[in-house]
Amino acid sequence: MEDALPTYFLSHGGGPWPFMKEQYGSTYDVLEASLADIPRQVGVRPNAVLVVSGHWEEREFTLSSSAAPGMIYDYGGFPSHTYQVKYPAPGAPQLAARAAILLAQAGFNAGLDPNRGFDHGTFSMLYPVYPQADVPVVQLSLRHGFNPQAHVDAGRALAPLRGEGVLIIGSGLSYHNLHQFGPGGRLASHKFDDWLRFALLELAPSERTGALLHWDQAPYARMAHPREEHLMPLLVAYGAAEHEAAACVYHEDEFFGSLAVSSFRFGQARQP
Repeated sequence: MEDALPTYFLSHGGGPWPFMKEQYGSTYDVLEASLADIPRQVGVRPNAVLVVSGHWEEREFTLSSSAAPGMIYDYGGFPSHTYQVKYPAPGAPQLAARAAILLAQAGFNAGLDPNRGFDHGTFSMLYPVYPQADVPVVQLSLRHGFNPQAHVDAGRALAPLRGEGVLIIGSGLSYHNLHQFGPGGRLASHKFDDWLRFALLELAPSERTGALLHWDQAPYARMAHPREEHLMPLLVAYGAAEHEAAACVYHEDEFFGSLAVSSFRFGQARQP
């Protein structure tokens, strides 16, 4: 797919972090720089962004279809100003409908939700990428049950959008155990991240797909992801570029002092 945009699996960080510079200091500097570099890698302004958010689950794959999505402050205990932030990107109802048709053609009962707004898996991640909020955005939910094959197949179904100027981003975290989000998570995050980078960067595509479909057999998998909603966006982004080269576009070994975390691109960068 020579003219296709790459796809991404990106860490969206914790809560409304881009709007808390005073509180977090330099904690998110490396992640922020990696996100800010994505427009350079993509090389063109996308016609739209399709975000698979780890913070939205439905019985069936569902797409936000509002022309002007609102905000969903799906976090708690943060400063009051973080419940007033806006990411006023337009929606893209035609893209939502097109994606629903592609999913339906692949055998999924895809739905449209005209009331769904942007959750922080979308706006916290996209703010450093497109701070002007001038690129239309559609969110795609996960499918309840988190069947890995279904999420890879959904990515395969959506792959044609890449040739239509749509940037597909899976938004989650490569390590997501909130009960061990610190020194207690060091071993699990490092072992799982080592496996994930090996699987994505070293294995042949056929072996790579099999490894992802059986991700829960990886070292420390269930300690890294007790519940896999923050990993499933990876499978959709991967499925949309299954046979293309992967690159690690963000990595830290000491995130929050101890955690290993990574983000990935699938397909070639197209920087001008």
